[in-house]
Amino acid sequence: MPEFLQFVVTGITVGMVYSLIALGFVLVWKSCGVANLALGQLTLISAWFTYAMLDPSEANLPIWLGLPLVVLFAIAMGWTIERIVLRPLIAQPILSLITVTLGISFFLEGVVTIVWPKSLARLPRLFPQQPISIGTASISYESLWTVVIALALFGLLSLYFKYHRMGIAMRATADDQLAVQACGVPVTRIFSGSWMLACVLAAFGGVLVASIGGITPGLTQTGFKAFSVVILGGLDSFLGAIVAGPIIGLAENVGGGYLAPLTWPGVRELIPFVIIIIVMFVKPYGLFGEHRIERI
Repeated sequence: MPEFLQFVVTGITVGMVYSLIALGFVLVWKSCGVANLALGQLTLISAWFTYAMLDPSEANLPIWLGLPLVVLFAIAMGWTIERIVLRPLIAQPILSLITVTLGISFFLEGVVTIVWPKSLARLPRLFPQQPISIGTASISYESLWTVVIALALFGLLSLYFKYHRMGIAMRATADDQLAVQACGVPVTRIFSGSWMLACVLAAFGGVLVASIGGITPGLTQTGFKAFSVVILGGLDSFLGAIVAGPIIGLAENVGGGYLAPLTWPGVRELIPFVIIIIVMFVKPYGLFGEHRIERI
């Protein structure tokens, strides 16, 4: 029982990291209709940039200055990706856009390898080291803040898409770019804004997950697991991302915790992708995804 409670607490907190990164995927999908396959690499490069800003062996900036610079870096990265790579592909087949995001992921991974050749690092402590006890389990301040930040961003994004003029325009753009352009809506500005916000979300996820487990090449796998969250929750649902994240986290940690001694140590890494396959067969639109009916 003590092990089970720890698995549950860890699963929920790790799942909220996946939810936070998945929100960036949903944001781009809802506004651009593009599947962003570079989630893991955006998370990885954001974590390394944070290390470059805060570590004593690098820039050694104070947290109050370093973290805002990380956000500005994420905004600049999102603007650059959209303006230089994706904008020439407006109104092109969706397969072209997906392929380009895959190319972006390889490019970013190459940049990380060149700029930061060492494969492992740890961020300076951003939160108190003393964990919080919940019964027989313990939770770190990093994990607790991950939950708080993910829920806060979920609320803000939901309100933005529901009530703000630009948020409503983003939703309309994903449905029909040509019709929105005919109405005078600046589609290019919407694309830039959505990618900048998505990169900021990936930066938050990268900082938080690196604070918990350090910076490793495995951070790219976090992006793939966030993709499994999107599949389970629904491609266009913020609520689905928030609900599905803890589900994936629980399945990974509880299932992996009990199955690893009986099978092999890496079985927990397989669980999210098994869930993807099952969901695609049983409920292809996800738990909260919009059902589309197209006439042909």
